[in-house]
Amino acid sequence: MERLSHAWGKVLEAFALAACALLGAMALMICADVLLRNVALIPGVDGLPWANELSETTLYLVTMLAAPWLLREGRHIRVDIVLRAIPARAGWVCEWLCDAIALACCVCVVIYGTRATWESYSQGSITIKTLVLPEWWTLAPLPVAFLLLAVEMLFRMRRLWSGPRAPREDAVSSA
Repeated sequence: MERLSHAWGKVLEAFALAACALLGAMALMICADVLLRNVALIPGVDGLPWANELSETTLYLVTMLAAPWLLREGRHIRVDIVLRAIPARAGWVCEWLCDAIALACCVCVVIYGTRATWESYSQGSITIKTLVLPEWWTLAPLPVAFLLLAVEMLFRMRRLWSGPRAPREDAVSSA
């Protein structure tokens, strides 16, 4: 199981690296847009009209790609003041309850997101802005990301079960 967990971590690292690459590409695109709006390098080109729209979609995709890795690394938002104030065993139980609720939420989003994506695909829905794209292209990352989050929640719960009966120490703490 440890080898599987290690391999899973490598998969999540690859998604995080892809998120970093997208963020870098987005920064370059924004710079190019600003430059082309302010300097007439190419006659008739006044910026990249699709840059704002693509930036919005890229931020969403970056979030979906990086979230499972951030969860694994314990870099997600966490307020654990109460966990540090109550007895260790009670804190451990609270961790379990929160993980179980998070797992259930992830599964619900996977189910709902898959249905929404499939309905959009089946109906041939399109998004018409500057770019015209099939709507399901923007919906598809959601169930995939939450499936990855659900799997990571299972690994997280396993790590909690096999560790000390106290709140986990692997997360960024507010205490």
